[in-house]
Amino acid sequence: MGNKGWPVLGETIEFIASGFTSQPVSFMEKRRSMYGKVFKTHILGRAIIVSTDSEVNKIVLQNQGNTFIPAYPKSITELLGQNSILQINGPLHKRVHALIGGFLRTPIFKATITQVIHHSVQLNLASWSNIQLLYVQDQARKITFEVLMKVLMSLDPGEDLNSLKEDFEEFIKGLICLPIKLPTTRLYKSLKAKERLLKIVGRIVEERKATMEIRNNNNNNKERGVGNDVVDVLLQESYDSDESRRLPLDFITGNIIEMMIPGEETVPMAMTLAVKYLSDNPVVLDHLREENMELKKKKMIDNLGNCTWTDYMECLPFTQNVISETLRLANIINGVWRKATKDVDIKGYFIPKNWCVLASFISVHMNEENYEKPYEFNPWRWERTGNTVNSNMFTPFGGGQRLCPGLDLSRLELAIFLHQLVTKYRWIAEKDEIVHFPTVKMKRKLPISVTSISMT
Repeated sequence: MGNKGWPVLGETIEFIASGFTSQPVSFMEKRRSMYGKVFKTHILGRAIIVSTDSEVNKIVLQNQGNTFIPAYPKSITELLGQNSILQINGPLHKRVHALIGGFLRTPIFKATITQVIHHSVQLNLASWSNIQLLYVQDQARKITFEVLMKVLMSLDPGEDLNSLKEDFEEFIKGLICLPIKLPTTRLYKSLKAKERLLKIVGRIVEERKATMEIRNNNNNNKERGVGNDVVDVLLQESYDSDESRRLPLDFITGNIIEMMIPGEETVPMAMTLAVKYLSDNPVVLDHLREENMELKKKKMIDNLGNCTWTDYMECLPFTQNVISETLRLANIINGVWRKATKDVDIKGYFIPKNWCVLASFISVHMNEENYEKPYEFNPWRWERTGNTVNSNMFTPFGGGQRLCPGLDLSRLELAIFLHQLVTKYRWIAEKDEIVHFPTVKMKRKLPISVTSISMT
């Protein structure tokens, strides 16, 4: 059941229009009420089946590679290419996913990155009180991009970092757009920006490879190091593998760029929207500040230094609830696209071979059957439901074999930002609106004025 809409355009115009309203899920809700939780439509140049059913979504996510393979809008496939980690499937994807996830879970990395994030947030927030009116969205992107470049390439502030940031912002604008590559179109401009990104990142990867070969050749024991960043991990894996299993340098380069997308989109927008929601909910803000002030005073009294990974992830439960509620309400990643490799029946819904499926996360997160008063910002709801990322009702980081390996890192970065923000500043936010297309962002970048506060 469903409607393919107009020839060529399908229902794309209505789908895009809903992203500029206060209820972006209205496109899905209207069709769910007419056709049921799973329906057919045609958007962004492709005929698809949309699932707003959490159980169907779970099966689609868990059957990765067996029954469903990645399939994204034409603009995304054009920009990322066939060797993208979003596109690849099977053993290669599992291998790369496991390598990155294993690295991000190492105790050495956790200890190091906690201090890196702490330093970056502290340094950037220190300038806030000198700015009469600042834009949270821009400030958050600056913080997260610095941290992201450290994680991926150990890149410090400088010319390369500035160039990468500028080109990446141009590149990402074309992820969701009409798939037309004529000069002056959005997709064409984004493809040109990617060419510039590949040049910079490719040079960095080549230089790192040369350095690693010298180090490994001088290491008679051939002991494998943990690696300082993701480039190290992927290059070392290639060095240790036989020739047939080595990861090509262009594969590593392309996927380093792709890994910027969730880190640069999800975290800074979650930071921005957390400030927005807290500004609109002073009772929540007071409770959050109280919890974080208590931890800060304890660390000062006991002379324990900066907070650790464990402090942020386990000793600030309400802060983690605020993060979960922000991710649920914001729906920065609103769904994933998959293609059926064979005919499949899920809960009585028939999905034909080669049809694409959009597993809609936003429809599940904003459904009152799953969350009481879903449009209300209520972090206390998580005291009842828990913060599990394995729940098919809560999927801000995806699920199944493609569950984002950086989900804990994202939560850590958000926790550090909120901790330092609420214990050092008070702020007044100007009126602003959330736009949900092509990606989630603030219409005015969330202007605020801040004043410093002191410990008492």
